[in-house]
Amino acid sequence: MSDPASLATQAALDWGFPAPELLRAGMNTLFTAGDEVMIRVGHPTFDRAAEQHFLALLSRQNVRAPRTLNDRDGGNGVVVTAIERVHPEGDIDWREVGAMIRLVHSIDPLDAVGLPWCGDFHHWRIRARLDEIGPTIDGGARAGMEACLTRWPGWDTAMRGEPRVVCHGDVHPGNVIPTDAGPVIIDWDLRCMGPVVWDHAPLMTWTERWGGEPGIYEQFADGYGRSLRTDPLAGALSEMRLLAATLMRLRAAQTDAAAAVEAEVRLRWWRGDHAAPPWTAM
Repeated sequence: MSDPASLATQAALDWGFPAPELLRAGMNTLFTAGDEVMIRVGHPTFDRAAEQHFLALLSRQNVRAPRTLNDRDGGNGVVVTAIERVHPEGDIDWREVGAMIRLVHSIDPLDAVGLPWCGDFHHWRIRARLDEIGPTIDGGARAGMEACLTRWPGWDTAMRGEPRVVCHGDVHPGNVIPTDAGPVIIDWDLRCMGPVVWDHAPLMTWTERWGGEPGIYEQFADGYGRSLRTDPLAGALSEMRLLAATLMRLRAAQTDAAAAVEAEVRLRWWRGDHAAPPWTAM
């Protein structure tokens, strides 16, 4: 990929925005361009036309998401996108988030063309990932992971038997920004078709495993209109998300020292260590 900083700098100059400053680098590289603009450089999950169409769907549903201000081809599949910069203010109203996700789920699937099936994302090939990384995992942690898979046989088949709705795909505090106008939901790169429980599962373990505020899921469920705490598929998916997150961190740990530290924290929990500290999203 061409140098993200050069692409962002040239785009900001052409679009009349302030000079960009690096915010963070990951799958995408994000820059701030003054107080009102973010510039994202990376390989998008969806093409530009699909992105614009989906944002229009969200707007019609009164679901708050950052506006795209401009975009351009950066070459070699890279897209440079200018996005409205949303400034946090106050605390997240999780009831309103739940209500907005209910609106997302009510989008006519025929209008949201081209969305992948939720289980087709590469990090959800859990058995293949575990077999690949397994030799590097100690026996105690590996046993805990295998026990998780044993607890939930057929979880992926059960998902396919559920009605399909349009999903955000990754609802958690890092993807919600509180504002004076209400919460804004960001990072729609993992949007997909899936069962309703797909968007409930991330928050169901957020307090206990990720150190989130107590009651986050209960507030979300109240706004959504129902809780899935007792739904067996929701229980399966909430654990499978933890397993997928651990395997991703273990893979990153092969080349990233910070990821290796976090991976060890997560392995402690799979070994059954009840004193294991909360995990940190990276």
